[in-house]
Amino acid sequence: MSQRQIIQAFEQYQKSRLQFVQTVADLASRPQNIEVLHNAGVMSMLRPLMLDVVPSIQQTAALALGRLADHSDELAEAVVREDILPQLVHSLGSQNRFYKKAAAFVLRAVSKHSPALAQAVVSCGGVDALVLCLEEFDPGVKEAAAWALGFIARHDALLAQSVVDAGAVPLLLMCLREPEIALKRIASSTISDICKHAPELAQTVVDTGGVAHMAQMILNPDTKLKRQVFSALSQISKHSVSLAEMVIEAEIFPAAVACLKDPDDYVRKNVTTLMREVVKHTPELSLLIVNCGGMAAVIDYLGECQGSLRLPGIMMLGYVAAHSESLAMAVIISRGVPQLALCLSEEPEHHLKAAAVWSIGQIGHHTPEHAKAVATAGLLPRLLQLYMDASSSEDLQVKSKKALKGILQKCTDLPTLQPLLYDAPSNILKHVVCQFSKVLPHDSKARRSFVTSGGLAKVQEIKAEPGSRLQEYINTINSCFPEEIVRYYSPGYSEVLLERLEKFEPDTFKS
Repeated sequence: MSQRQIIQAFEQYQKSRLQFVQTVADLASRPQNIEVLHNAGVMSMLRPLMLDVVPSIQQTAALALGRLADHSDELAEAVVREDILPQLVHSLGSQNRFYKKAAAFVLRAVSKHSPALAQAVVSCGGVDALVLCLEEFDPGVKEAAAWALGFIARHDALLAQSVVDAGAVPLLLMCLREPEIALKRIASSTISDICKHAPELAQTVVDTGGVAHMAQMILNPDTKLKRQVFSALSQISKHSVSLAEMVIEAEIFPAAVACLKDPDDYVRKNVTTLMREVVKHTPELSLLIVNCGGMAAVIDYLGECQGSLRLPGIMMLGYVAAHSESLAMAVIISRGVPQLALCLSEEPEHHLKAAAVWSIGQIGHHTPEHAKAVATAGLLPRLLQLYMDASSSEDLQVKSKKALKGILQKCTDLPTLQPLLYDAPSNILKHVVCQFSKVLPHDSKARRSFVTSGGLAKVQEIKAEPGSRLQEYINTINSCFPEEIVRYYSPGYSEVLLERLEKFEPDTFKS
């Protein structure tokens, strides 16, 4: 064979290898081809091509593997079984930027499916290799590495700790200072994934100056970046008072409140989530958000969105109201109760209804004035309906019952209580009757109204166990009225009168 033929054969071999990996990579980009490729044993064919002498073949083979692993946990497990990860990690330090991006994609695709697969990446040194990639000059390599680290960190605290221990946090924060928006987005997302698991992890980000870096970006015009920044700040704030205070001290409010007018749904949702995580800790933090216009803005936001976007706002109002009478009154004055009532009537999902019910309970349980604000919004019959509805989820029933009882024990607005006399089961009815027994002895107008509206007659129909609390409350109510009035409205009294009528003989007949 001549030298020319040898060169031609070598070129043909190289061309065939390249054509093979390119074809596999293209086919792997379409889900309908994945199972066929896997059944054909393409994993074992790609493995040796990862070590090919031609860089373009190496990186295309890595891209094909990444697309396969990204498709399902079964294929990601196949990548681990084929022992591809160690050679992938080993070559990360020495190959060009195109290969590094492809290799980081494989590590990300494997890690995303489960903690066990993410741990396989950690165990073969993948995290250390990815952190080294964060020091690369090329922003695309940094982005690919940050993305893979985020998929590892998001599973649990131990995996997130492994990312922190490898020194990723300072480098991720440096990525926030790079000009590339895509890199800023991914770095913010990965920081959020690290912070969400534990206060210690969030504290590491704070100690490295993470809050200050992110605070500078909340007014950035890029929508996706703002989403990630507010998400990360929420994950930091949720863990403790001190961490929430660190976020507040970065002076992100009231600028963050302005973002509730952002055209993007998820920017607004993440801003609301941040406020929810701040206000839940202390009355002082709640007051700060209220004073900078945060609560009023959230109430407006609830009227502009639907579904799960409402959840953080609904809960934020409940957390504010739970802290004190004055903060609950601030929710009432800002017309939070009608807005929660609207959410309760419009949302079909039970977990959203349960959240609204919980917040309504937090508002109404403080004083008679708070309870009246809830009751006059027509919410007591609605809470009773949700509690008694067999189709309500268990959580919704429990929260409805608790909210109803808490509000009833403070409610002295009798007209709003009276409808419950007709529909409430005995365990709720006793709280309703109790409130009547407290108010009627001291209010003559209420006593007259109670008779003319049919309330007294209804109370006489209630069957209570002798000696029970319910019976005691009924006795107290009856003692507020002349005995003949009580008898008149008692069941069966008309029959007694008819019987007396039959026995009655006028004096004219006696003579």
